[in-house]
Amino acid sequence: MNDSTPRRVRVRAPELVGKGGWLNTGDHQYTLADLRGRIVVLDFWTFCCVNCLHVLDELRELEEKHSDTVVVIGVHSPKFVHEAEHAAVVDAVERYGVAHPVLDDPELVTWKQYAVRAWPTLVVIDPEGYVVAQHAGEGHVHAIERLVAELEAEHAAKGTLRRGDGPYVAPEPEPTVLRFPGKAIALPGGTFLVSDTTRHQLVELAADGESVLRRIGSGARGLADGPAAHAAFSEPQGLALLGDGAVIVADTVNHALRRVDLATGDVTTAAGTGRQWMQGDPASGPAREVSLSSPWDVAVWQGLVWIAMAGVHQLWALDPADGTVRVTAGTTNEGLVDGPGAEAWFAQPSGLAVSPDGERLWVADSETSALRWVDREGAVHTAVGTGLFDFGHRDGAAGQALLQHPLGVTALPDGSVAVADTYNHALRRYDPATGEVTTLATDLREPSGAVLSGADIVVVESARHRLTRLRLPEEAVRVESVAHRTRRAATEVAPGTLRLDVIFQAPAGQKLDTRYGPSTRLLVSSTPPGLLRAGEGAGTGLARVLELDPAVTEGVLHVSAMAASCDDDPANPFPACHVHQQDWGVPVRLAEGGADRLPLVLAGMDPEQDDASGAAPDAGGQTP
Repeated sequence: MNDSTPRRVRVRAPELVGKGGWLNTGDHQYTLADLRGRIVVLDFWTFCCVNCLHVLDELRELEEKHSDTVVVIGVHSPKFVHEAEHAAVVDAVERYGVAHPVLDDPELVTWKQYAVRAWPTLVVIDPEGYVVAQHAGEGHVHAIERLVAELEAEHAAKGTLRRGDGPYVAPEPEPTVLRFPGKAIALPGGTFLVSDTTRHQLVELAADGESVLRRIGSGARGLADGPAAHAAFSEPQGLALLGDGAVIVADTVNHALRRVDLATGDVTTAAGTGRQWMQGDPASGPAREVSLSSPWDVAVWQGLVWIAMAGVHQLWALDPADGTVRVTAGTTNEGLVDGPGAEAWFAQPSGLAVSPDGERLWVADSETSALRWVDREGAVHTAVGTGLFDFGHRDGAAGQALLQHPLGVTALPDGSVAVADTYNHALRRYDPATGEVTTLATDLREPSGAVLSGADIVVVESARHRLTRLRLPEEAVRVESVAHRTRRAATEVAPGTLRLDVIFQAPAGQKLDTRYGPSTRLLVSSTPPGLLRAGEGAGTGLARVLELDPAVTEGVLHVSAMAASCDDDPANPFPACHVHQQDWGVPVRLAEGGADRLPLVLAGMDPEQDDASGAAPDAGGQTP
């Protein structure tokens, strides 16, 4: 680096501490000192968060390309109570193919030390043990790769770069018939088709739910059409039977819908480009020309294939008649807001089912721990659930009942609906006629879906790698009520004026894209709405003065920020551009002597922060 190059801000990295210990290291317990000489990328994630799963996929290429200089460390930082269970983290690391060391931090110790406020967050540590960059949200790997190249050159010249094999040790594979299956449907002949998610295949099982009749897909992660033995999927999830002897598949990590001819096993792509939808991309048009984002489930309703588009918190639909896709509900904002489809908010919708009378489309809205439904006019309603931060296991009247991150819904013949209450390891039931929620079964390990089979219900027990047949009980199971809130502590802020600063520094070699107007956008709201006296709404600046009502002692600030940057190359008339976006849900408590400034890092380093360990108290961040 020459003398004209500005010095990069560096702060000493706090130690990596987690009560759950290390995974994927062959039982070796690491410290930052062990990693000195390597470029370390900390990925603060939690396995419920679809945006965290996007970042896992983004990091794969960086890890492979710089395998001798870069060590990615996943710091698992739970939102839900279930995610603090060590066995659940072990399962998630295998389920999502995490091929780097993971520190299990159930008490959020390291999260707090690094002042992280959102899932996902990436922190870059240089070979001498200093934090040099922080990025919240997804889509930042291009900037991190450029920084890695600079750090490699800088520290190779200084003699402080250490090359070699990383600390990752792959776990031994388990010889089960299914591996973390996602969803299942009953086929006309009485067999079951199951998405064998971690093995990137579909499996047809006999009526006993155990005997394998055939596998569709090579088992290698990829996106390839063709005969059953050669086609490739990437973590498929939802399935729906079409009327022409075919099945539509939510091919989640490929951001695509696939069509499987049941007679031949041939696979074709029905929708999606194989690239993830990003803000600014078309949200309607020819199905093969429009990108999707982590489709998690599908259902046929009103002549359309409805799609639970978990990655952007929306519902979409594929029209098989004209081969087009479009948004049907949701704004891409994350939360629980009912109303007309164009105004409703979802949070990672992950399960769909059509009521027997065709009047409702049931939705498992996982991040709000909610059961929602869409009527025939397209309006969205909530049956169970209150928002992003409340969850638990409580039966009774729907208005006070609680779920915990449900992933599946199954319509029952009597008009009620069974909910795969995933993180409660339970099957729940909601009856619209009575407005009551009950528990049908417990001791199910991460159920993710279910399908009716005669008088039985067959549950996809994802973390037990099997289908489990249950007789639908006539009476509910008694369960002790438990209620929880998101584990992160609220930030104490002073009543009255609060300065909100969203920090964004364009990555090296880029500049803000102002060709078509302002390149940044900030949207602020609150729960309850009365928390904000002033400062809510949309604007273009990333700094804002908020006025908090002292009479409202606690609540949540919802902050959504976007910044667009382009490569700064005057010789290139068509530079590559990138959108950086993040949503935060910041729990706050008003208290005299509390902070009068709330910094949220979108990309870069907070110039008013002296060191990572001395940052402001953790406010947490909701999944973007």
